[in-house]
Amino acid sequence: MEGRQALPARDQAAGHLNAALVTALPLWRQLQAAASVLAAVRGGESATPAIARAAPELRAAAQALAYQALRQLGRAEALRRQLARRAPPPAADALLCTALALCWRVDEAPYTPFTLVDQAVEAAKRAPATAAQAAFLNACLRRFLRERDALVAATDDDPVARWNHPRWWIERLRQDHPHDWEAILAASNRAAPMTLRVNRRRATRDDMLRRLADNGIGAQPVGEDGMVLDRPRDVHAIPGFDQGLLSVQDAAAQLAAPLLLDGLVAPPGRRLRVLDACAAPGGKTAHLLERADADVVAIEVDPQRGQRIEQTLERLGLQARLVVADAAAVPSWWDGQPFDAVLLDAPCTASGIVRRHPDVRWLRRPTDLPQLAAQQERLLQALWPLVAPGGRLLYCTCSVFREEGERRIRSFVAHNTEAVLQPAPGHLLPQDGANVGGVRDNPGSDHDGFFYALLARDAAGGRPAPA
Repeated sequence: MEGRQALPARDQAAGHLNAALVTALPLWRQLQAAASVLAAVRGGESATPAIARAAPELRAAAQALAYQALRQLGRAEALRRQLARRAPPPAADALLCTALALCWRVDEAPYTPFTLVDQAVEAAKRAPATAAQAAFLNACLRRFLRERDALVAATDDDPVARWNHPRWWIERLRQDHPHDWEAILAASNRAAPMTLRVNRRRATRDDMLRRLADNGIGAQPVGEDGMVLDRPRDVHAIPGFDQGLLSVQDAAAQLAAPLLLDGLVAPPGRRLRVLDACAAPGGKTAHLLERADADVVAIEVDPQRGQRIEQTLERLGLQARLVVADAAAVPSWWDGQPFDAVLLDAPCTASGIVRRHPDVRWLRRPTDLPQLAAQQERLLQALWPLVAPGGRLLYCTCSVFREEGERRIRSFVAHNTEAVLQPAPGHLLPQDGANVGGVRDNPGSDHDGFFYALLARDAAGGRPAPA
């Protein structure tokens, strides 16, 4: 699983405001659409389907504005409590908080605060669900414009307002990363860049960098196969994407394939057998196939997400055996032949990718952690016996919580003495270009938060010697 369900690649750039807003559309319509996304998230729904319900011409703007609002929701809700003791009905409150989130920081506002307030009131007047509260919204927002500095100062001591994450999330990060929690939260609240991976079977990175430059697209190399664009773009406007030369994949996620495969040699007379468990949407599956001549089995429990894997591989000209099944229910799908390499990208809180999916922080609950940890343990216990002597398993999560990373893998190794933890990056904490050096133990690049652990089994099938 590559974190939570990702947006289709064509939509990922739309989370960046400057590239997405369709200025020909009335702003009040854009605000209505963004507020509907926020209302859906507050109701426990992912932003992805909520954005998909917007009118086609509004989706890019809805995502851009909603994502910015979600990144400032803690402050917006604190300001709304200063302006009104009782929250208005949900639809009106979503619109009010969207407007406050977008305009409370003048330096980051997509429009002038006055314009946002004027258009938010217009949005309220034009929707049946909010028309009755239009005057109330107008009063609150006009007061905010008059008393902005005092109202913001009154919310500064609220950690949820300051960091724009739930209180339990902040406390968990303080416990897990006492030296870095502030830098993690700051990085998590900035929009991620667009990072590409070159399909090394069809092109070289140097050639693609030149091709992009010839088309006026700036990019910088990252990792072994990656490139970070100067700004996000529609993938279909990027030369080589539709032809299968490029994929969208964060720099941290691009570490999985080399960590698992580098130094691994196929037994005489056959190709490597590789298992990619929880494989959707297929980015890591494809990267494995790009780097090695291997027979890859990709497992995904969700049939619709399994179709995403097929689409990804077809575009890139790659082939794997796709199995729709619960990876932990081994007898239902395994043919009895061990694997030389197993990639377990386990379901997790996705706490490492909130800069790409800012709704995640507001959807997760502290009770999710033990439930997901149990699922991660179940998958580890089920898949480790499938590793051949001399083989390896790479466990990863797009999480910054130690319960889903270091603690999970150390608990597993303590109870499975034939598994030895090999050198691997461990926790990669979210890193952004404006914060390089602010988080310890990170490569000097712009990437999401991830955890990696590599487990090995020696050729005799017993306990391997530590590297």
